[in-house]
Amino acid sequence: MRRSQCRRHRPQVVPRPPTTLALIIGVVYLVVGIAGFFATGFSNFTEHDHTQTLLGFAVNPLHNVVHVIIGLAGVLLWRTRNGARLYGWLLGVGYGATAVYGFLVVNNPDANILNINQADNWLHVFSALAASNPAQGTANAQVGAIATARVRSRVPPTCAKAGMATDRTV
Repeated sequence: MRRSQCRRHRPQVVPRPPTTLALIIGVVYLVVGIAGFFATGFSNFTEHDHTQTLLGFAVNPLHNVVHVIIGLAGVLLWRTRNGARLYGWLLGVGYGATAVYGFLVVNNPDANILNINQADNWLHVFSALAASNPAQGTANAQVGAIATARVRSRVPPTCAKAGMATDRTV
């Protein structure tokens, strides 16, 4: 194959859905955590007051700090499949446990240090379920990587040595 039939191979960087979802979830929780401080201020860190709400969800400063930490984790871990997968598992386990905790303490002001209400509980259940996408993302990505490797193996040897690909391999 002549060199003129080859072209420079420039792999495209396409965000994978699990990593993108991890970023979106992280940004949402980061924004919610910061916005929560406008509703609660910074005093009475573990106050149980269901009148302090953000879009119907009860919050207190400790609850806001938790959201900021979760958001930062998503923003830091989204870039790689393994990072997104770790973030998904942390969210799934963490929010699953928080949902159980919330359902147990929702009516007990002494034990409810995160000021959780029923809306929070259902959001935590939803968050735990949504986390299954990034957590399971690696298996799907590995199948895609195998398919990509097979396509790249079809690059003619003369083009592959030059770091180029033909139009047939795209």
